[in-house]
Amino acid sequence: MSGLPITVIISTYNSEAWLAKVLESYRHQDYENFEVIVADDGSRETTKDLIDSFREDYPVNLRHIWHEDKGYRRQELLNKCIVQTEYDYILMTDGDCIARKDFVSTHAKYAEKGYFLSGGYLKLDMPTSEVITLKDIENENCFDTDWLKKNGSVSFKNALKINVSGILADVLDTVTPTGATFNNCNSSAWKDDLIAINGYDERMQYGGPDRELGERLFNYGIKSKQIRHKAICLHLDHPRGYKTKESLDRNLAIRKNVKDNKVIKTPYGIEKLND
Repeated sequence: MSGLPITVIISTYNSEAWLAKVLESYRHQDYENFEVIVADDGSRETTKDLIDSFREDYPVNLRHIWHEDKGYRRQELLNKCIVQTEYDYILMTDGDCIARKDFVSTHAKYAEKGYFLSGGYLKLDMPTSEVITLKDIENENCFDTDWLKKNGSVSFKNALKINVSGILADVLDTVTPTGATFNNCNSSAWKDDLIAINGYDERMQYGGPDRELGERLFNYGIKSKQIRHKAICLHLDHPRGYKTKESLDRNLAIRKNVKDNKVIKTPYGIEKLND
């Protein structure tokens, strides 16, 4: 196999229907030199059964890293996964994000020392999310704007993301007002850089822990590269019962401290530096 070896880390929790669609999308990538780790924040046994069924004839190494369900501990689990990756370049995504066939190869193409990559996503409504079948993923119906319009809705902005390529995609990634931040649904970075900043801050719950990680990468001297019109994934709809004002306020306070004090290494990450 040629090309940059990549570890794809997919976060999940008790969402087998969506995870099946996501895993199917990595079965049909136009790139071979990668592994997949499902980072499982304490899902029931049926999630393990699903992953095992995919593993039987999966084209790349498929691993399942699980820890006990003690509430939302996603950042703690992602830190465990970062340490255990086989490869030195890590692509972070979620168990509700279907990857287009050139998703991994695009991250491999634009990976560069001293940078992390920032992709975007196309947010789908629930009816469209539900109607997508594994066959639609294999033949890429779900990445066709006419199909999306027929089966739900697609905004002009999202249609543009799907349809542009080459120089136009480069131009749009240059002029977009959206910042090239670290987004867990579609970002990649070097393992050494993630370990240098001590990974994710495990105090943080839903609401910006990935952005905070990216802000510490910036403080460490890493730059970002925008690929939101090149690396395409579809974000399936779902409820967010873990979203609370308390967690959002706490996360904003942590991020403010990171920016104000140029924090690089969180004391609450891979290593517990405050012990």
